[in-house]
Amino acid sequence: MEHTRRVLMAVMCVSIVISLAVVVIFETGMLLPGFYSGDANVAFFILSMMEILTICAIPLALRLFKLKKVSTALVSCPERSLRFWGGLRLAIICVPMLVNTLCYYLFDLTPAFGYMGIICLICLVFIYPSKSRCLQETGQGE
Repeated sequence: MEHTRRVLMAVMCVSIVISLAVVVIFETGMLLPGFYSGDANVAFFILSMMEILTICAIPLALRLFKLKKVSTALVSCPERSLRFWGGLRLAIICVPMLVNTLCYYLFDLTPAFGYMGIICLICLVFIYPSKSRCLQETGQGE
């Protein structure tokens, strides 16, 4: 179980580090923000899609382990299932976080992208793969 927990922690930490790297690259002036700021139609479309994706992804990720198929798999084959479903749950939150962080800078510091990225970052607290949470979710910590 410890190996699985470390894999999940690595996925989460790498996603946060990549997001921070994007912030550092743009904030230090290595790249200039606003690469796609000229096309309002593209900005509106991407913003709308990311809002829908983020709004749908957060509840799905937070409730994923409550689904019958997932909870059954976690109990029957805990190690492998937790690695797969836990990784998927982290990806459901981390991918929109990364895309929103990048879009914040590409679309000339549009605040909505920044807020959605921060919301995804905060949601990672609720799916943090601690040892007790991993054991509880696989039915071993009861």
